[in-house]
Parts: sequence; C-alpha cells; structure tokens
Amino acid sequence: MAKIVLTGYCDRFSVKPGEDISFMVSAEGTKTAEVQLVRLIHGDENPEGPGFIEKEVDGPIDGSHSVRKQHTQAGSFARIDDPDTRLALGQAFTLWAMIWPTTPEKGRQGILARWSITHDRGYALGINGDGQLEFWVGDGKKTDAVHAEVPLRPRQWYLVAVSYDPKSGQATLYQERVETRYGNLLSKITPLDMNSHVTEALRIRPADAELDFLMAGCHDHNADRGDFIGQLYNGKIDRCGVVGRAMSRADLDAMLQEVTQPADVIAHWDTSEGYSDKGIGDDIVDTGPNKLHGRGHNRPVRGATGYNWNGRDDCFRLAPHQFGGVWFHDDSMLDCQWKATFSMTLPDLKSGVYAARLQAGDTIEHLPFFVRPKKPGSAIAMLIPTCSYLAYANDRLGLEFPTSQLVSAHVPVFHEWDIELSKHPEYASSTYDTYSDGAGVCYSSRLRPIFNMRPKHRMAGTAVAWQFPADMSIIYWLETKGYDYDVITDEDLHREGKDCLSPYQVVINGTHAEYYSERMLDATEDYLAEGGRVMYLSGNGYYWAVSFREDDLSCMEVRKLDSGSRAWQALPGEHYMASNGERSGIWRNRGRPPQKIVGTGFTSEGMDESKPYRRMPDSYHKSVAWIFEGVEEELIGDFGLAAGGAAGIEIDRYDLTLGTPPHTRILASSEGHSDSYPRVSEEIAFNFPGQGGTQHYHIRADMTYFTTLNNGAVWSPSSIAWGQALPWNNGDNNVSRVMANVLDAFAKPGPLPGAEYHAEEKHWK
Repeated sequence: MAKIVLTGYCDRFSVKPGEDISFMVSAEGTKTAEVQLVRLIHGDENPEGPGFIEKEVDGPIDGSHSVRKQHTQAGSFARIDDPDTRLALGQAFTLWAMIWPTTPEKGRQGILARWSITHDRGYALGINGDGQLEFWVGDGKKTDAVHAEVPLRPRQWYLVAVSYDPKSGQATLYQERVETRYGNLLSKITPLDMNSHVTEALRIRPADAELDFLMAGCHDHNADRGDFIGQLYNGKIDRCGVVGRAMSRADLDAMLQEVTQPADVIAHWDTSEGYSDKGIGDDIVDTGPNKLHGRGHNRPVRGATGYNWNGRDDCFRLAPHQFGGVWFHDDSMLDCQWKATFSMTLPDLKSGVYAARLQAGDTIEHLPFFVRPKKPGSAIAMLIPTCSYLAYANDRLGLEFPTSQLVSAHVPVFHEWDIELSKHPEYASSTYDTYSDGAGVCYSSRLRPIFNMRPKHRMAGTAVAWQFPADMSIIYWLETKGYDYDVITDEDLHREGKDCLSPYQVVINGTHAEYYSERMLDATEDYLAEGGRVMYLSGNGYYWAVSFREDDLSCMEVRKLDSGSRAWQALPGEHYMASNGERSGIWRNRGRPPQKIVGTGFTSEGMDESKPYRRMPDSYHKSVAWIFEGVEEELIGDFGLAAGGAAGIEIDRYDLTLGTPPHTRILASSEGHSDSYPRVSEEIAFNFPGQGGTQHYHIRADMTYFTTLNNGAVWSPSSIAWGQALPWNNGDNNVSRVMANVLDAFAKPGPLPGAEYHAEEKHWK
C-alpha cells in the first residue's frame, strides 16, 4: 500500500469572522481526506510539558473532501507578452543578451527561447550539456544546433548572440566577455580565451513552437502537469533583445562597447528600466517599437548589479542604469498556485490560533491560520511573529550535518519532516538557505507548504520546539491562566501600522520576533510613545530589516549583508531590497538597535543548554518589586522545555551604548552559559580567544523594565526559552508568576504599580 502524504497551505495567515479563507491541499496515496477545524492550544510534545493540545471546533469545512496530487512550478523565468506572435520569427533575426551565468556546467538551459522541449519545435539561444553557448532549432521531427568552441565560465559577464538566416540556414554564434574592473579585472590580461565565434549552416529550419517566448527557460509540456517550464537558467540576464535581421560581427562588436537599441529592433528589453525610489516589480520593459513587455515568474531577483556596474554606487536608486541584472534561479519558488481544495467563510470564532486538520489513514497534517477579532475586544494582544516564520520557512539546515552540529552544539536529530522536505525541493527554502547556484535565498512566501510552521515541529537538527510550536507555549499559558486576548500577526502590523496596536493596553511578542519591517518598527515605537506597553518575550528580536511590496504581502524580502549572524552574504552592490528600495541588513547597522525600543538586543545564541536568571539588586527597588510578588527564589527559571532553563537558545542584553534607555532597571540576569554561546559576530572586530559564554561578560540574558510617557512601559525577559518555561508544571512556577504579575499590571489602564516611587531618583523623571 502506498504511503499516504498530505500537505498544503492557506491563502492567508490571518482572517476575521465573515472573511473567506481557502485551503490548498496536495495528497499522495489517497483520494479523500477527513477535515476538522481545530483550535490549537499547545504545540510541543516535550514529555516534560503538557504535550500537544487541540480542541475540535464545529466549522463549515468539517467532513470528507476529495484530494489529489498538485504540482508546483519551480524556478524563475520571464514570459513575454506577444499577442501578434512577432517573435515567431519567420525571417532572418538576431538574438542577443548580456549574461552572467552561475552554473553553466549544470546542463541545458534556455536564455532566450521560443522552444518546446516536448515537441522539439522552435528555436533557442542557451547553454548545452557541456556548458557551451548554443543555438538550437527544431522542426518537430529533427533538431540541429551550433555551439561555441569554449565553455562559458561561471560569474563572468558576456555579450552572447546568434545571427540566423533561415533561407541559407547560416547561424553565427557570438560570445565575447565583458571586460570591466568590477567584473573581472584580470580578464584583460589572462591567457585563458573565453571568447568564441562560430558559423555553421544548419540542416533544418525551425517550425514555430506556437508557445510564448521565454527568458531563462523553455516549455516542457507534460500530460499530468500541463505546460511547465524546464531547462531553467541560473544566472543574471541584463539588457537583451531580438533584431529582425542577421547582425554582423561588426554590429555586435559595436554593441559590446555601448549597449544601445540597434536598427530593425523587434524587441529591446531594457532591464534597467522600471526602477523607482520604492523599488522595482516583476515587469521587464521592452523599449522597442512593439512593446513586447515581459513578466517575471517566481520573483527573479532585481536590484542586482549589471554588466556595467562600476562599484561606486551601491544602490540601484542612485544609478539604475548600472543595475540591469535580473538574477534567475532554477529552484526559486514564490507561489505553488495550487487549486483550492476547500474554502469557507469564517464563522464567528473567538480570536486565537486555529488549523484545518487533515487526516487520511494514520497520516495527520495541520494547516494553521490565525483568527483576529472583528473588532478588538481585549486589553491584550498576542503578536504572532509571522515574518520570522517566513524567514525560517522550510529551512534545510537540519539536513546539513556539519552546519546543524555546529549550530546546535550536539549530534543532529533528524525528523520525519526533514526527510519529507528533502523530497520536495519545489516547496522552496528559507532565507537561511541558498539557491542551487550558491546565491542566498532573499525571498520567502507563505503561498506554499511550510513544514516547520506546524505543531509538534522541532528546530532543525534538534529536539527543541522552535518558532510556531514554541510560541504555542505562550498561547497555552494564556489559555490555562484564563486571559482574554486577541491574536494579531506581523502581516497585520505591517499593513495597518500603529492602528493595529493602538486598541490594546499591552502587546506580547512571540519567542523569536527577529524580522521586522520599517513600518512595523515605526508602529511599535509610536505605540510606546503614546503609552502602549510591550512584553518582549523574544531573544534576537527586531534584528533583520525586511520589506514587502505594497501589492503583495505574501512574500517577504531580506538581504543578508556584511554584519550579523547570517547564513550567506549578499554580493557587493546588492544590499538594497527590490521590494521597496530600502537597505536591508540588521537594524543595528541602520542606527536602530533593538535596545532603543525594548531595552535589550541580541548578544548570543546556543542550543546545548539554557540557564536560569538570578535576581539583580534593581529588582528589590520599590518601583519594580511588584514584578516579583509571590516569588521567593533568587533563581528564576531553572527549568523549561527549551534545553532546561528559561534563559537560552538566543538571548539579549542591556547595553547603554546601543540605546538602552538610561532609566532601565536590570531585574535579573542569566549566568554560566557554556562556550557554545559565542558573542554575536557583529561585535567581533578581531577573532581571538575569550568570546565564549564562560569567558565573556556580554553572554547573558537580561530581564529589564523601563517606563515611557503616558503610563507606557516595556518589560523584557530577552530570551527565546522564556516562553517555553511558562508551561512547566502546568504553569505553576516562578517564571509563570513573574509573567502574570507583569501582564496583570500592564493590562490595566492608568498608572503602573510603583509609579509613585519613580520620582525618587532623578533619572526616573
């Protein structure tokens, strides 16, 4: 009997009663699945905690549904809009492009093509199986080709072209490297000849493929999948085009000196067109007379340097003509585009975390989503860090043994979902992974199955709950303690700004609110300035600067730059996000370290063990002693579901030099972390011994508290592990007691406890 596999995703993260939500499901080994709407309460199966908890809820999706296998188009490419089929090209023509291939040795790849792989019809300029530039044609029965004498070298700019006359059959290939100081300085003097010019008479004439003209791929029709795109290209394509005559070698040599629109042009795609201060979209502009514009699919990377980048301007806003590079990847994927399996208008449900539970045989899958209230009705908001969920979506670090062992400081633990994910590269990767050509993944979308945004999941390569299931420990605690709360998400916050937060007395962050857009950061700061209150339960929060397009909040962009704990490094000149024109990297390098907003910021991470906090002298001051009411111990949180303590995994510290408000109280600090907790890389100017936890005073989690104007305040335990200590002993513990003291006070309007004592010290005025 075939193994049953169920997976899927929702078309939105958050939804209000009365709004519609759809569920896209793919199945193998079964034609039906039982669906049940459930409310999720706890997502960690750690035997030291309450275990996995869900509650069935009556919903319109409940019952048996037909399911089938759904297919996904991976790889980025561009499709040209050609309603009058001008690119059928029955006459003599020239195809040309500036290219920067990254994996020419990988196999056949289309660059500019109107070609059917299935039927061997049409024409294409691309790369053959030996890594050589090639022009091939087919009449539906036979094919013929001409290729260059020398293979293309990776990461070298070339002007490539083919001139073809169907009457004579003569085809001339043109391959010339582009010589610039910021491309390859030594290309001017190296004895290695990368150029090639070959002329041959092809024995057959191309028959029209009757398909769209493509950049970076070719059509591959399959009876099960339909028209998919294959022979995908890895690398950049800069300005390119089609000319309605066979250009001469002299014409092409002249073009190499300065790319201008040639005579008899049919299409001239100027990839440096379309930039604005707010970034650039997927449209590729044809500046020729026929306006045969293109549209990128699966988000080809824009804001990339072109063949003529001179290294002086590092942002496309300053010199867009130098940023014509469009970077295509054969494994990029932004939207599975599956058909909806079932949908519903959301009934009048209480705000919280829900899922469609799918079951066939012994196979169970959950598709989570978040229910907001029709109107805010609570004093408390739980802010779900969906930007961080996107950043880590389908991270494949657990499948990389050395990386996993180094990060987690123990032998990797492999899970069933790791194996299943390895079978599905088309479900794309996280922003901690690289594309197949080694470039960092800078886009992540929610329109796909996200294996690690499921209850019961574990951090890649470890036995510790991470992200979504870790945040469910906070949800469990709120539910168990009987708090009335509303759920909101990062996406809601980005869309609505401060208006998303203003209705609430207090906002609780999740365990790892690491990825923040400028709009989210501004909204949080403005909310606090007007008297809002934040309980910052994160470690390594407010760290990476991310962006979204205004017309598409399903996809997040981040560029990993020259600082911060990062899995890859953006190329020089490619530090600005195409989505909105902003510089990416860590907020600290944009002058907004998290210490300025929540009092603490990232200092270390380690996965081997977590530690407790020890109360500091400040915690006994009359202005803050109420936070520890009912707590007799000096040590807070010497237990927990995340490696045995409340301070760990990723931790933050107080630092006046980075903007911690000077009246901030240090209530408690962790100590004794192992050397598997190194100091963050952005603070290490020189590598030398003594950067580990047992040797450096910076390696600690600080619990802090400070007030703002209008009775506002921020309390920060500053540790990913804090939230996962809350369920310990069914919530009867000193971490829970401290948390309840703060939340009870923050949820009430008016002056906070201890406010009458603040004026006793000048720095509290």
